[in-house]
Amino acid sequence: MTDSTPATGHGAPKLRLGLRNDNDDGWGYAPAPESTDHVELRDRYGLFIDGEFTDAKGGRTFETANPATEEKIADVALASDADVDAAVAAARRAYDEVWSQLAPRERGKYVYRIARVLQERGRELAITESLDGGKPIRESRDVDIPLAAAHFFYYAGWADKLDYAFPGRGARSLGVAGQVIPWNFPLLMAAWKIAPAIAAGNTVVLKPAETTPLTALKLAEIIQDAGVPPGVVNIVTGAGETGAAVVQHEDVDKVAFTGSTEVGKLIRRALAGSGKHYTLELGGKAANLVFEDAAVDQAVEGIVNGIFFNQGHVCCAGSRLLVQESVADEVISKLKDRMETLIVGDPLDKNTDIGAINSRAQLDRIEEYLKIGEEEGAEPFQTSCPVPDRGYWCRPTLFLHAAQSHRVVQEEIFGPVLAVQTFRTVDEGIAMANNTPYGLSGGVWSDKGAKAFRVTSRIRAGVLWANTYNKFDPTAPFGGYKESGIGREGGLAGLHAYLQPEEAA
Repeated sequence: MTDSTPATGHGAPKLRLGLRNDNDDGWGYAPAPESTDHVELRDRYGLFIDGEFTDAKGGRTFETANPATEEKIADVALASDADVDAAVAAARRAYDEVWSQLAPRERGKYVYRIARVLQERGRELAITESLDGGKPIRESRDVDIPLAAAHFFYYAGWADKLDYAFPGRGARSLGVAGQVIPWNFPLLMAAWKIAPAIAAGNTVVLKPAETTPLTALKLAEIIQDAGVPPGVVNIVTGAGETGAAVVQHEDVDKVAFTGSTEVGKLIRRALAGSGKHYTLELGGKAANLVFEDAAVDQAVEGIVNGIFFNQGHVCCAGSRLLVQESVADEVISKLKDRMETLIVGDPLDKNTDIGAINSRAQLDRIEEYLKIGEEEGAEPFQTSCPVPDRGYWCRPTLFLHAAQSHRVVQEEIFGPVLAVQTFRTVDEGIAMANNTPYGLSGGVWSDKGAKAFRVTSRIRAGVLWANTYNKFDPTAPFGGYKESGIGREGGLAGLHAYLQPEEAA
């Protein structure tokens, strides 16, 4: 929708871009839907165990649906404890008899093949990701799929160079890795987990999120096409009970989990004393600090990218905005104007900026926090864009004048909701940024490089960006401190997590 309004301080009209309004004579975006004709989705998906798709032993299934339409996409097998036993047994057999015995160079070839086939089927995977998860096709196409392929390419290169990566320790794999991934970046999270594990010589049992299982199952098809030996990668689908069965299985040597802090704490308690290796990548409540010497227009774009990317379904989202008082009015005014241009709607429309919330349960959680924020006294601002009548949607939202004690400041919402606070001095801004139970990420906006380095060195977070946000690369480690988890994924640190400790090696 276009809306001509006087720009502040000028008589010239200002264009606001949103969903197209056919009754509006102004300029707007015509629909630009991505074609789905070439995408083949089955009506029913089984478990991927020992190189083959198979029904769950109890015959139970669950539905996966399109959050933008609430329409069923497919029935998916619901794995029982017996199915998890079969998957772990297949992984152990493949590890003992094939994968650990294979020359590292040959393992790397298989990982490389997965990357190539993933690239070749990139358009199909991007559409499937948007259908199943609700994220805009631009993000699936331009971020998720290329990054997933890049992780397989990167770790394929390290497969035969482990002794160079970790000299003097005789790098040895751990065995069977049990991996549980979330619904916000389904294929990318699968790549983060699977690529370093198998490149290091381990075998895998992966459990994708119950609301977004399809691209993981598409990845299973790619693993078949790449000729990976049966049992090296196994994928079991289901809800929390299935994930718990994977994590607690006595024949799993390593656990890798990405998800909420609450579940991460449960997993750590369950693994205590078991001798299993584990990495936990958990929640976050990152602060984006904008200083008075920042390039404001650039900072506003970074703020929008930091919180509204993937509907705010990002553990490292910049969900707290800390602005120096002297520029706060300017930043917030420009931020509101920029938010009004964001298009909320059909994830498969290439004009869409913010897609559907992943599930009814997640939308209910976000709406509960919107109520909490108002009740606590923060001032809400929500854009005026229309949203579809059907599906799960949330307009971009600010909470102004938020206090440090407010729950919308302290707790992870995991949606397109930004809490805004102001600070006066550099030290105060750093103190506010660190006043959180989390420590995953953060951002700093300043025209002075020395200040950016000085501030980021004092923020207790695992990943920090300066004058940008949400930039990822397979060579860079990712992870946090405090309640944001234990260990790192990505880069050599991600590979290190799938090898025997130095003393054992």
